[in-house]
Amino acid sequence: MKIGKLTISDLEELIFKNIKNNNKHILSSGEIGSDCAAIEIGENVLYLSSDPITGTSNEIGKLAININCNDIATTGVPPLGIMLTILAPEKTSKEEIATIMKQAQSEAEKLGITILGGHTEITNSVNKIIISATSIGIGKKKDFKDKNLVSPGDHLLITKGVGIEGTGIISFEKEDIIRNSLGSNILSDGKDMLNFTSVVKEGVLIGKYSKGMHDVTEGGLLGALWETSSLYNLGISVDYDRIYIHESVKKICEFFDIDPLKLISSGTMLIISSAENSIIIKDILEKNSISCFDIGVFTESKDKILIKNKQKFNIAPPESDELYKVV
Repeated sequence: MKIGKLTISDLEELIFKNIKNNNKHILSSGEIGSDCAAIEIGENVLYLSSDPITGTSNEIGKLAININCNDIATTGVPPLGIMLTILAPEKTSKEEIATIMKQAQSEAEKLGITILGGHTEITNSVNKIIISATSIGIGKKKDFKDKNLVSPGDHLLITKGVGIEGTGIISFEKEDIIRNSLGSNILSDGKDMLNFTSVVKEGVLIGKYSKGMHDVTEGGLLGALWETSSLYNLGISVDYDRIYIHESVKKICEFFDIDPLKLISSGTMLIISSAENSIIIKDILEKNSISCFDIGVFTESKDKILIKNKQKFNIAPPESDELYKVV
């Protein structure tokens, strides 16, 4: 099997085929394109999401908090807390563990969440530090997003641009190569991308105006678009020229010959809204210094289309992330 999260076909065959919902209070569970489980508790909904950090050993305390809390933010509610499991090889020092926890606590404070607990273990079962986390949030049942309300003509928007997390990771992992080949400014800008991996602010700001949201992670924007199209059982038409690619992302991806639209991009929120609310959403985000780009629409057709240079290309199911071609 290839490195990275399972392919769509493997997920369906190996995972979803072997699990089922056994409780009427579970509103949402494992599903392609869905970021969170949702459990009805009276008039409230408890949201849960889990993710590991495996693609890098740099800034993993920061990434563990942001990547997991991003999933909760796709529901429009703020994350409340997080559980961390740290598995570290025998060579790990006490200082490394302390650094991870300091990074995690610093990010948690920025988001106003609590590290609730978890597990830390030194084990020869891993050859580098791995963090797996579970985040939680609580919202009102009346605000739960009904995916059946998404319809053809609804708009697709993204925040900040693409390739954010992947560019940051590559910049840390390939620091000397990038500095020598592309210069210190591109390296600095690339590393700085990891400071923009949270989408909690935008998720909470525009939650009530969106019909749904999806955190852009492995597989990049094109992977997220494919998953979103599948989740809502609708086609999509997306304009390449409307997709923002930061200069450092563009330069680093060109140098390593990878596609920024297929590069892991925590920090990019994919937003679904009505045509009317798309204007409101852009206005709210831009007033809060968050760039937003209206990149396409849902269609009645089941086709998943990217329009580039006036040509139409089919968006394929996500495969192994472009990150793994570099690190």
